[in-house]
Amino acid sequence: MPFEADIRAFELVDAAFPPPPCATLFVGSSSIRLWRNLADDFPDRRVINRGFGGSTIADTLRYFDRIVAPYAPRAIVFYAGENDLAAGKSPQQVFADLQALLKLKRERLGDTPMWVLSLKPSPARWAQRDAQLAFNTMARELALAEDDMAYIDVASPMLTPAGMPKDIYGPDHLHMRPSGYRIWTAVVRSALQDVPPPARCQSR
Repeated sequence: MPFEADIRAFELVDAAFPPPPCATLFVGSSSIRLWRNLADDFPDRRVINRGFGGSTIADTLRYFDRIVAPYAPRAIVFYAGENDLAAGKSPQQVFADLQALLKLKRERLGDTPMWVLSLKPSPARWAQRDAQLAFNTMARELALAEDDMAYIDVASPMLTPAGMPKDIYGPDHLHMRPSGYRIWTAVVRSALQDVPPPARCQSR
């Protein structure tokens, strides 16, 4: 199975150092995996990073019962979709996977809030821009209709006034430098204040 080694590594870490319940879980593809300073960026929250590079929304669905549900998180911050589009899926297909993820989250974790980050406008995948915008629009509209999902627009502040990607990317023009994560931190920290944790976590 793809990413089995990554998932097994997470399980080994969890067995040695059990993570606390009601933490904020960051999960998704490499943009999450490479967020090295999560604990420092969110000092008021217990955080868990379960990003695995190259993954798609379907991969998170496949491993949900191993890298999401066991943590009983206070909240989920999710980023994936770029690799899905790059692999040839249409925005509509990627959105259907997101809907399936939200459904599974409800089955396993009830009203735990899930924040979905917009797909980022990287130079390496600028040709995806129209497809990314289509997915982002569908994700935003879904979030407006659902009480347990919110949409976070990280893409807009990553663009110059001329509408081009800011100089916040590494040599591969795909993954962000610390300056990019500073943008994400400011936007995500602000958004996380808007939705209370589920009832089971409110006294923690």
